[in-house]
Amino acid sequence: MNITIYHNPGCGTSRNTLGAIRAAGHEPVIVEYLKTPPTRDELKSLIARMSVRTRAVVRTKEPLFRELGLDEKDVGDDELLDAMIAHPILINRPIVVTERAVRLCRPSETVKELLEESVRAP
Repeated sequence: MNITIYHNPGCGTSRNTLGAIRAAGHEPVIVEYLKTPPTRDELKSLIARMSVRTRAVVRTKEPLFRELGLDEKDVGDDELLDAMIAHPILINRPIVVTERAVRLCRPSETVKELLEESVRAP
């Protein structure tokens, strides 16, 4: 199974998710997104594949979120995407990609469901 994790090694949830993937017998492609951020189109595609709103993928607890005024109700998806590309620390993590699905794995146990679904799917 091909798996990619958008990973921040400084994040406990991200480390736990990576550990769970490895414990399940997989070695994922690791993208340290703070060093190698996704392009705007890649991030937009990941969000679309997750079937979530763009705001669900933004780290709202990051101080920069408020500093940039992203907490205002009139901030749209394009502004959020632009902010996440300009400041990758605003991308919530970890995002795990399999051939069949993409999921924000918070809490880290979510990855187990994703792996099970990917194995079961025809």
